[in-house]
Amino acid sequence: MRQNVLEWLETVCEAYADKTAFSDENGAVTFAQTRARAQAVGTAIAEKTIVRKPIAVLSGRHCLTPASFLGVVYSGCFYAPIDASLPLSRINQILEILQPALVLTDAQNASLVQKTDYAGEVLFVEEAVKTPADMQRLSQIRRDSTADDPLYVIFTSGSTGRPKGVITSHFSLMSYIDAYADVMQISDADVLGNQSPLDYIAAIRDIYLPLRCGCSTVIIPKTLFMTPALLFDYMNANRITAVGWSASALTVIVALQGFDSGKPEYLRKVCFSGSVMPCKCLRVWQDNLPDTLFINQYGPTEATASCTYYIVPGKVRPEDVLPIGRAYANYRILLLTEDGQPAADGAEGEICVAGPCLALGYYNAPELTTKSFVQNPLHNAYRDLIYHTGDIGLRRADGTLEFHGRRDRQIKHLGHRVELDEVEAAAASTDGVQECSVLYDYGTETICLFYTGSAGMRDIAVHMRQTLPGFMIPRKIRCLDSLPKLPNGKTDLSALKSMI
Repeated sequence: MRQNVLEWLETVCEAYADKTAFSDENGAVTFAQTRARAQAVGTAIAEKTIVRKPIAVLSGRHCLTPASFLGVVYSGCFYAPIDASLPLSRINQILEILQPALVLTDAQNASLVQKTDYAGEVLFVEEAVKTPADMQRLSQIRRDSTADDPLYVIFTSGSTGRPKGVITSHFSLMSYIDAYADVMQISDADVLGNQSPLDYIAAIRDIYLPLRCGCSTVIIPKTLFMTPALLFDYMNANRITAVGWSASALTVIVALQGFDSGKPEYLRKVCFSGSVMPCKCLRVWQDNLPDTLFINQYGPTEATASCTYYIVPGKVRPEDVLPIGRAYANYRILLLTEDGQPAADGAEGEICVAGPCLALGYYNAPELTTKSFVQNPLHNAYRDLIYHTGDIGLRRADGTLEFHGRRDRQIKHLGHRVELDEVEAAAASTDGVQECSVLYDYGTETICLFYTGSAGMRDIAVHMRQTLPGFMIPRKIRCLDSLPKLPNGKTDLSALKSMI
């Protein structure tokens, strides 16, 4: 097995140098062009820093961005993609945690970088790509690399109110992509349709599958997802054959009656994840695309995107609930009771993940890493780390896993992981809010906020948008005279749930 994603890039260039690797509505780049840009950017970064340092990347959702990521990799460093649409305060939090060796950005985001608290060096892609590639230096960097070197840091919601940076190695990423490609039957004939932001964990499939398989990725304009007719036209014009989308993206299309005006004619492989897929919605997709493979995928960022998969065997019924299936290759799933023992056959337990696809930990957060990635409680014979997902599962007699909800306050919403405590903290910091509680309505996939105080609902939403991404803002906000309480003085969450 190869030990560095750049080996994939260089191998695919030998066979498909002039084939389109990535494209968007404004242009396209071939595999050879992607490699050339990455080597130039890598050389420019290598001239400014040492290996194994984090590089923050603020770049748009376009076909040139993967080359910027790979340029960081050529330099022997690891990249941390940051969405430029995030609130400035959150970008500052990420930069504070990351303490990057430099920020790699483009002219479009120059003014944003200037507004941050970051005082270090900034490298512009437009200048970096003019750097002559120093292949001798890049080759030396590669010789000193190992399979467990960090590849990227992706920041997710944190229960403390601060984002967490999940570090993933080359080996973990490559193991996952190998397993996913095999299950999804991805080949060089496929054209992938990208839906997620390139700083989000789901995008790793669209970035690295072309390098591994020789397929192409089309970055679909975000605006099209609210107009299914135009979305399907775009997919057909680009002959998109495979997608790995959030479940919410598929449900929105059905809610907008997308299939009334057409369908994606070439789509033959669909993977969905991020939240529970309603079978009523899935059946609409199956009825319109009867020859398409549908796969349900489950897993946290800490396990390199996803750890289990379920191939839907036939048409579902609206009342069905999809299982999350079986572990991918190089993953191991344990179901543990609260006292760290294996759950009995047919009984619920917390889903814990083990294996080489686990993340390296959280960046600049050793205590949190030690707390979250722990020794397998079933033995102490050797180092065997597991990650507690906080999700509850059940294993059927045939080994298939079912998802039975969350143990704590972490949810998957619109494909994103969200800590409800972080949303609650943001609401509580609003002037005029006395008490508040945040819940999640799984039926309508809605974040709900209940509060007391003089603040207006619009005031709270505006305040929260200054610190949180848009997908974390509650869509249902209700002011109460008082929050219901239990005898011990704690908020009665059951009573609040009845008000949703």
